[in-house]
Amino acid sequence: MDFSNLHINKFGGIILTIFLLFMLFPAVSQENYMLVEAKEGDGIYTLLRRHGLQPGQYLHEFISLNKSALGTNHALFSGRMYKLPIQAESDPGPSISANAVVHSYPIFGEKYKEVAISSDELSGAVYYLVAGHGGPDPGAMGRYGNHTLCEDEYAYDVTLRLARNLIEKGASVYMIIRDPDEGIRDEQFLKPDKDEICYPNLSIPLNHVARLRQRKDAVNNLYLKNKNKFQRVIVVHVDSRSRGENIDVFFYHDRRSNTGHKAATILQRTFDKKYRENQPGRGYHGTVSCRGLYMVRNTYPVAVYIELGNINHARDQRRFIVTDNRQALANWMTLGLVEDFQTNK
Repeated sequence: MDFSNLHINKFGGIILTIFLLFMLFPAVSQENYMLVEAKEGDGIYTLLRRHGLQPGQYLHEFISLNKSALGTNHALFSGRMYKLPIQAESDPGPSISANAVVHSYPIFGEKYKEVAISSDELSGAVYYLVAGHGGPDPGAMGRYGNHTLCEDEYAYDVTLRLARNLIEKGASVYMIIRDPDEGIRDEQFLKPDKDEICYPNLSIPLNHVARLRQRKDAVNNLYLKNKNKFQRVIVVHVDSRSRGENIDVFFYHDRRSNTGHKAATILQRTFDKKYRENQPGRGYHGTVSCRGLYMVRNTYPVAVYIELGNINHARDQRRFIVTDNRQALANWMTLGLVEDFQTNK
């Protein structure tokens, strides 16, 4: 079977079903730092604060990571790359139950293809997940050191993680945009390519309007096949703003949809709660608003459009390039979508 064209549902064939518990995936072994460049006049305190880290909390760890690269009295050298301690968005959470039934789904990649079947919390719910851009269009692009960050790669990885979470809880999930040879990835810097396709197996056009129309048609055709079921469209993007603008995750819905407003508000409230739990005192300013975006205006199911942050801001970039943070985004979206489903049954 060609799993690059996967849809998961309980009726078999192209459509495969699994019922799984919600879990936060096991912690992944990775380096606990990122590389940043010191600017003229930088000291350790200045460098840490610029990247959203409190010197009182991270000073000693920074010195330990960089002791061989520091000058007299721990001075920094302009233009040199330094290791910056990573601040995770959340803890990895509980592990899989030993009694869970496991199935293999290659769409998630070799490491994550084994999925535990343990819950039917979202049984009856259908989700159409649309990662932004893809194919010939990488979307927004940012720079981190010598690395280029492409919106489509990070949006796709978070969307895959969300798909796996929802499936674990018993949902039927359609990945509208999928990459035939890249599952969930744990690297900080995701290598870009242009081989993503649109459901069921269509090349993605370069023209912006044609690309959106293709995705809309894929969702609406599937909506008619799943009529009378609970259905949601979740569109995942990464924003591009000035390098100085640090933003939180925020949510859009169609102005005509009270249900869309409710779903977006539940998601926003979930993020606010989880940030207060995991980073007390951080504050969260993600918003809910209506906007005339093509995918929320023209898809038949209720749609929520999610912007994960600013790909050009150093603090927001850690939300994307740190693996645990990408998983946290997916986990928190899952929690909100479960509440949305439970309050609309």
